[in-house]
Amino acid sequence: MLVKDVMVRDVVTISPFATLRDALSLMKSKRIKSLVVEKTNDSDAYGLVTYTNIIKTVIAENGDIDLINVYDICIKPVISVGESLAVKHVAGLMAQNRIKRVLVLQDNTLLGIVCMDDLVETIFSTL
Repeated sequence: MLVKDVMVRDVVTISPFATLRDALSLMKSKRIKSLVVEKTNDSDAYGLVTYTNIIKTVIAENGDIDLINVYDICIKPVISVGESLAVKHVAGLMAQNRIKRVLVLQDNTLLGIVCMDDLVETIFSTL
């Protein structure tokens, strides 16, 4: 099974200049735990902001989420893979790097995202 068979293609993105409040609001409305941070230009890298990143920042900054932009806390660059990579290799990469999400890119263009939960579900459904 390949990445293109399990990836989520409908990726929710956010501007790097959005506030953490905006990010939390978008995550809540879409019922997701992470957002892909858009590139600022064609040669830039994508970023990733997660619910956990935001919560840790809110605690550290005493809850002032209107003054902090997504760009300030996002993970950038993000580990990415191609859509033709085998799922077992992606699972190994994620485990080795202790991450829960990787972006799927082709020529620095966003195609999708793969989350550990999706991989686990896929692997167990084939057993």
